[in-house]
Amino acid sequence: MQALSAWLRERSTVPVVALAAAAFVLFAVLVLPAESARADRFSGGEGSPDLSLVYSSADLYRMAEAYGEEGRREYVRARFTFDLVWPLVYGSSLVSVLGWLSPRAWPASRWGGYGNLVPLAGVVADYLENLSAAAVMARYPEPSAWAAVLAPAFTFIKWGLLGLSAALILVTVVAAGWVRLGQGRGNGG
Repeated sequence: MQALSAWLRERSTVPVVALAAAAFVLFAVLVLPAESARADRFSGGEGSPDLSLVYSSADLYRMAEAYGEEGRREYVRARFTFDLVWPLVYGSSLVSVLGWLSPRAWPASRWGGYGNLVPLAGVVADYLENLSAAAVMARYPEPSAWAAVLAPAFTFIKWGLLGLSAALILVTVVAAGWVRLGQGRGNGG
């Protein structure tokens, strides 16, 4: 894990952070609204497992029923098109920002470098959530016991890790500012 974190941190340069942030903004402005509208059209007012924080297997089956056959097909399509790219987009943004900030916040500490693995774990949880929820949708009305149990768990883990990533960015920004302020005072400024 230490090697992966260091490898990601070494690649978190200003151009990489800028490119990842630009991709995030472009995706959020140009792609997410259309995907959201498409999902709303097929959800039957039940919402989406991807956007829920907590839901049960029964809730997931209720969503599958509300989506209807065409909506379930569309849900699965989205998981294997749009939702293959989106986690990479937001994940690269979060990983690169934390990778670039961490050495500035904790210059003498290895611990600060591990923060860039948190969003990476969130991306993995997102993919596992997508696979599980898509399995339920694709097999419905046949039961998918394991997938129906795992999807809500992976969703909760995903949101927890992404929330923790956002908190880490805030803490790291403050810590980097504190270090910079201390360096400025140490130089007589």
